[in-house]
Amino acid sequence: MCLATIAKVLEVDREKGTAWVDFGGVKREARIDLMPDVKPGEYVLIHTGFIIERVDEQTAREILSAWEEVFKAEENALGGYYYPGD
Repeated sequence: MCLATIAKVLEVDREKGTAWVDFGGVKREARIDLMPDVKPGEYVLIHTGFIIERVDEQTAREILSAWEEVFKAEENALGGYYYPGD
């Protein structure tokens, strides 16, 4: 099963076809092939390394807040990523 996640666009390199995005402190590069007009400051939905949809700021903040609640409740969640116990 795959999960699409919310990130904030930090910068876009149209020549390279990528954008640097922030997943709550974790920065990664994502492909912009499906959304070539994405801009820094926008919130986006990312699936398998591709930006697939724009998300308005209010919705993004609600989703990120909900995830924070999950991470607070789950003692094995570290830095926004889940690591199952041994």
